[in-house]
Amino acid sequence: MNLHSIHRATTDDLTALTGLVEEYWRFEDISGFGQALIETQLERLLCSTQLGAAWIATRNGAPAGYLLAVYVFSLEHRGLTAEIDELYVRPAARGAGIGSGLLKQAEAAAAEIGCTSISLQLGRSNEAGRAFYRRHGYAPRSEFELLEKAITGARSA
Repeated sequence: MNLHSIHRATTDDLTALTGLVEEYWRFEDISGFGQALIETQLERLLCSTQLGAAWIATRNGAPAGYLLAVYVFSLEHRGLTAEIDELYVRPAARGAGIGSGLLKQAEAAAAEIGCTSISLQLGRSNEAGRAFYRRHGYAPRSEFELLEKAITGARSA
């Protein structure tokens, strides 16, 4: 029997979260993972509820997945919004309801603090992810596209 549980992450989960983030970044081919920097930024998030929140899932007592949500004020959305920054479930743990459970926890927490919407970014070729999010009521925002620019010289803490 595969039992899983999900809880809001605390600094006690920092080591497990960092390991999962490293796996996710390898999986998505995201460059620039540095353990010390990631741990510092995760600790910053975990210690400041105004920035966002994290949840970690375990399966049979071992880390199985996580979700990071960040909060952003948006006048256009008439208040505080949430963005799912990262959601990852280890391949061996997929299909057991862990991703859905993480998403449900994040959505409930966002609603509880008064967020007016929740959004996420998804790789253009991630069809499995797209199908997962659509099953949970997410849809593309028509006529909008995400653009970004790195800010050089930005402080990381």
